[in-house]
Amino acid sequence: MRTPNDSLPELRANAERIVRMLRDAGHKAYFAGGCVRDLVMGVPPHDYDVTTSARPEEVMMLFRKTVPVGAAFGVVLVILGGREYEVATFRTEGAYSDGRHPDAVAYATAEEDVTRRDFTINGLLYDPVAGKVIDHVGGRRDIERGIVRTIGDADERFAEDQLRLIRAVRFAARLDFAIEPATLEALTRLAPTVTTVSWERIRDELVKMLVGPNRGRALRLLHETGLLAAVVPEVEAMAGVEQPTQFHPEGDVFEHTALVLDALEAPNPVRALGALLHDVGKPPTYTEADRIRFNNHDVVGAELADAICKRLKFSGEMRQQVVDIVRNHMRFMHAPKMREAKLKRLLRRETFDDELAVHRADCVASHGDMTVYDFLVMKQAELPPEQIRPTPLITGHDLIAAGYEPGPLFGEILDAVEDLQLEGTLATRDDALAWVREHYAPPK
Repeated sequence: MRTPNDSLPELRANAERIVRMLRDAGHKAYFAGGCVRDLVMGVPPHDYDVTTSARPEEVMMLFRKTVPVGAAFGVVLVILGGREYEVATFRTEGAYSDGRHPDAVAYATAEEDVTRRDFTINGLLYDPVAGKVIDHVGGRRDIERGIVRTIGDADERFAEDQLRLIRAVRFAARLDFAIEPATLEALTRLAPTVTTVSWERIRDELVKMLVGPNRGRALRLLHETGLLAAVVPEVEAMAGVEQPTQFHPEGDVFEHTALVLDALEAPNPVRALGALLHDVGKPPTYTEADRIRFNNHDVVGAELADAICKRLKFSGEMRQQVVDIVRNHMRFMHAPKMREAKLKRLLRRETFDDELAVHRADCVASHGDMTVYDFLVMKQAELPPEQIRPTPLITGHDLIAAGYEPGPLFGEILDAVEDLQLEGTLATRDDALAWVREHYAPPK
C-alpha cells in the first residue's frame, strides 16, 4: 500500500481549503470517492470530490462562487481557483426509477453515506487535515487484493442504479482488477436490466472505457458478462465470426476488434468508437466462396454505426465522424496506387488523423504490414497544406461570367478542375478557364 500523494499541488490545496472552510464553519468534511482510491494507489487524482455534513444551502452561503447542479440531491459545485469541486452532503439515496436520478434523498452520517456508494474501492474517505484514510467498507483491503466488490449485497446495489453494472466492468478494466465472484455473478445475471438506464449515462460509461487503459479487456468483460449483448448487440455479433487467416491470423472479428482497441494510440472518443465499430458490418456480410469474404462490409458497417451512435445519443457531428471512419477504413489499402488528386483529398479529410490512427491499429492487430501506414505518414509530412487544400483556381462566379448557367454541372466542372489542380496539370485561373471551354461548351 502506497502513501497517499499527488503531483497537482494547486488542485489538492484548493480541495483542502474547501475542507478546512467547512470544518471552520462547524461541519464535518472529507475527500471522498475516486480521488481517495487514487491517492491510496499512489495515482495523482485529476479531480477531488468533497463530502460534508453541511446542507447545500449552507455550502452555497459559505463559498463565493457555487453552482447548485444537484442541490435537490445534495450536490453543489464550488468554484475555486478556476476549477470545479463537487461538494455533496452526506446522504442516502433511493432507486433510480428514471434511469438518471434517485427517487429520494435523505441526509445521513458519513458512515451511512459511504455505504450507499457502489464499490468498496470507491467508498473510502480521506481526512486531509489529519492525513488519515477512513475505511468503513473494506476498500483498502480490496485495493490491496485488486478486487472490485459491491458495498453490501450486490443485488441491492445494482438494483439501486443499474449503471453500476457497467461501472464495475470499467473499474475492473481501468485498474486491471478482478471482479469479486459474488459481484460478478450478480452482474452477469442482471446484465439485461442495464437498458433501464438512460442511454446518455450508458454512453458516457462506454466512452470512458474506450478511451481508458486496458480497452480490449473492457470489451471482453462486457462480452463475458452479457452487457455487450444488451447494449451493443451489433458488436456482440462479432464473436465467433471467423476471418481469413492469411489476413487475420489473430482470430475472429471480435478478438481482432479487442486487439485494435488495445493498439489504438492517443484514443479520443471519435477514433475509439471508429475502432470499435470499424468491422461491425462483417457479421451480416459473411460469405464463403474461394475464401471467407465480407463484401461491402464497410458500407453496411457505416449504416450500423449510424444506428448505434443514434441509440447512444451521440451528437450529429460526432456520429457523422464515426460513420465516416467506418465507411472509409477500407480505402486506405489503395492509397499508394491512388491518383495524386484522390490521395490529397484523402489526406485533407476532417477525420483523416483519426482514420489513420484506426488504420494503424487495424494493421498492428492483424497482419502487421505497416507499408500503407508508413506511406501515408510520409505523404502527410512532405505535402504542405497549400498543396493539399489549394485556393480554387475558379469559382461558380467565374463560370457564370464565362457564359455557363448555374446548375448541377457546376459541381462536376469545379471538381474536375480541382482534380487537375491537385495533380499539377492546371496552375492558373486562365489555364483553368481555357480547359473548361475546351471540355464543356457553354450553352448557346
